[in-house]
Amino acid sequence: MKRFENKVVIVTGGAAGIGKSTVENFSQEGARLSIWDVNAEKGNQLAEDLTKKGGIADFHRVDVTNLDEVTACVASVRKKHGHIDVLINNAGITRDATLLKMEAEQFSQVIDVNLKGVFNCGKAVAAVMAEQQSGVIINTSSIVALYGNFGQTNYVATKSGVIGMTKVWARELGRKGIRVNAVAPGFIATEMVTTIPEKVIEALNSKTPLGRLGEPKDIANAYLFLASEEASFITGTVLSVDGGLVI
Repeated sequence: MKRFENKVVIVTGGAAGIGKSTVENFSQEGARLSIWDVNAEKGNQLAEDLTKKGGIADFHRVDVTNLDEVTACVASVRKKHGHIDVLINNAGITRDATLLKMEAEQFSQVIDVNLKGVFNCGKAVAAVMAEQQSGVIINTSSIVALYGNFGQTNYVATKSGVIGMTKVWARELGRKGIRVNAVAPGFIATEMVTTIPEKVIEALNSKTPLGRLGEPKDIANAYLFLASEEASFITGTVLSVDGGLVI
């Protein structure tokens, strides 16, 4: 039997990059996937591809900044499957600029998606999991939350906040059978990294003990482990998956 047979897994930002790799990983392990994203074209295509391969997946266009949308979608997933076992809070954006150049709108946009979005999804899904007395929530932070990063006041603020929320939720929800952890990815070879100049990438590689950028599957594998029974006594932790960059 596959590790996540009949388990219902929601992945936000699941249509591309780390989210897509995560969806594919869980599908291979037998999970029923609910893919959430604002990119309907990519999301529907991914769900269709997985279904053709014998998987169980559907797509929902969800704006995680809208609590009403999130709550309605959670109700829809629960109605269809009867339960929700795993939430991967993966959706995130960047709007980089130095403090002196950052516009208020840039700050607010990132806060809304990366922090408020995590709160909205966590709140709505945790209510279902609390009734079940079981479930796993995994929040996506970043190594920049641990050491800061030039030009990312907004992003670092959100990813630091996610770590704080993770620890609070682990304390509050543990008695209800819910585990809550965070993953802090390093620099991963996704669309988001394509905006970084080549010389900066080379510098990152040279500073990373493993000598490379991470792959989306490196993060997806971490999610898979933390959501599994092998991690049944792990909660309130932050797992850095960064090739040793923060050493």
